[in-house]
Amino acid sequence: MRITSLVIVLATATALVALGQEGTTEDIKHGAKKAGETIKNGLETAGEKTKEAAETVGEKTKETAETVGKKTKETAESVGEKTKEGAKTAGHKTKKAVKKAKTEATGD
Repeated sequence: MRITSLVIVLATATALVALGQEGTTEDIKHGAKKAGETIKNGLETAGEKTKEAAETVGEKTKETAETVGKKTKETAESVGEKTKEGAKTAGHKTKKAVKKAKTEATGD
């Protein structure tokens, strides 16, 4: 009877250890699953933030390029006008100088 009781106690203890290990394994699986979901959510959030930041940078770059283009065009037009005015003035002065030289040459 003692041997039978001992065998029953050992079998019960072994069964309890096995059940305890299964519970621990399930806890580990559950914890790993939660950790994986947390990491996945974090990566999705980071991806969304990165996409938003890239879109913002793209928009700002486009706006800056447009502004630079407008300013460059305005500057080019202004320089063109100044050059044209300068050329006209130089032309008039040259004509005056030529007339004056002719007058002086004929007058001598």
